[in-house]
Amino acid sequence: MSAPLLAACELEHRYPGGVVALRDLSLNIERGRKLAILGANGSGKTTLLLHLNGTLRPTRGEIRLENHPARYDRRALNDWRRRVGLVLQEPDDQLFAATVGQDVSFGPLNLGLSKTDAEARVREALEALRIVPLAERPTHTLSFGQKKRAAIAGVLAMRPEILVLDEPTAGLDPHGVTHLLGALQQLHEAGTTLVFSTHDVELAYAWADEVAVFHDGAVLRQGEAVAVLADREVLRRARLRPPLLLELAQALDAGQGGFGESPPRSREALLALLRERLQG
Repeated sequence: MSAPLLAACELEHRYPGGVVALRDLSLNIERGRKLAILGANGSGKTTLLLHLNGTLRPTRGEIRLENHPARYDRRALNDWRRRVGLVLQEPDDQLFAATVGQDVSFGPLNLGLSKTDAEARVREALEALRIVPLAERPTHTLSFGQKKRAAIAGVLAMRPEILVLDEPTAGLDPHGVTHLLGALQQLHEAGTTLVFSTHDVELAYAWADEVAVFHDGAVLRQGEAVAVLADREVLRRARLRPPLLLELAQALDAGQGGFGESPPRSREALLALLRERLQG
């Protein structure tokens, strides 16, 4: 079996004052997957994400890139952050230029690309996030959802192999969530590996390939989304409830043996199952 694209190996992280945020934490990120880091607030999700691109350095343990220990000198960090892009939960923490286009162009220009090549990267990123009409808009005039997509575009313009997002749907209305997930799905289908933190079990169930359940700075279980989210004991320990869609599907299918390990993972699929059971 090939090594994970990115891995956290027995990480411990202590903040000043001795607060332990991560405890002997190990996690694998496989190429081409969508991995949900799932846990209650304060479980260590954001701290882990900040380790994945070298923003934080572990007190103990290491991050490995394709089985090579990550280094923290300037040259290594620059290369690391080109490969692993981090999008913060609050877009205002990431947007700083006067206009959207200027903000998105900052990374490519910093790579030393020509103006023509940088502009091509900007256009590509804006198109991917469906915000081309916002290119000349001042960043401070954007809605929260527009700021989220502009922040992601700024990271995407660096063409990372892995896109890491901290609570990407937080603060968005349902329409905004749908638009953002649609854009992220297109990036995933184009080959980008996605890692996102969330406390929303419904989002993790409907959208992730894999789930890692966090509690008290450690991973309780990592694996295929359905298998992990059907583990009631793990969810109980993490102070999370099972996904409603999964519970309804299990109740509907009780004794039927219909879906096995492939229960419906969308509202539409669940309704189709319900119609099938009613007709039967």
